[in-house]
Amino acid sequence: MYGINQHMVDLCELLSEQNFDVICPNLLEQEIPFDYSQEVKAYHNFMDNIGFTNGLHKVKNILLDIQDEYSKIFIIGFSVGATVAWLCSEEEYVDGIVGYYGSRIRDYVNIYSKCPVLLFFPKVEESFNVDELVSTLDKPKIDVHICKGEHGFSNPYSSKYNEELAQNTFRETLHFFKNN
Repeated sequence: MYGINQHMVDLCELLSEQNFDVICPNLLEQEIPFDYSQEVKAYHNFMDNIGFTNGLHKVKNILLDIQDEYSKIFIIGFSVGATVAWLCSEEEYVDGIVGYYGSRIRDYVNIYSKCPVLLFFPKVEESFNVDELVSTLDKPKIDVHICKGEHGFSNPYSSKYNEELAQNTFRETLHFFKNN
């Protein structure tokens, strides 16, 4: 939603340090990311100009290009990126999905994941009932965690950042990648 911001750059570096090859697509197709103070503008820009269908197609095209180069392919996404990742979970060549606070997953609960999925949600979201969504996601291959934090808890540049929770969920993410 914000674009490739410093949080995404830092995360890519952390994953690379763990010996993962990382591709970070710029779904917004703009060089300068939105600032966190522009949350509403960034969200409307994504929904009006990109949308989940276009985001999905962009990621699927990347996946099709690289699927023969890697023995395992994982996708990690945050917020709208988590929903795009969720949509990719139906693809045969995806080995796992991790999504942080993908609130719009609620619009796609009929997805049948073909790969393991690890989802992290904050205890409370302003726009929907987290417990209701989690109950609809109680399906095989889907592991959902409700975290004692707010939307943005894993992002050190967010006012909602929770360092302990961010470290714990990152450890779980690495464990998920290494064991699937």
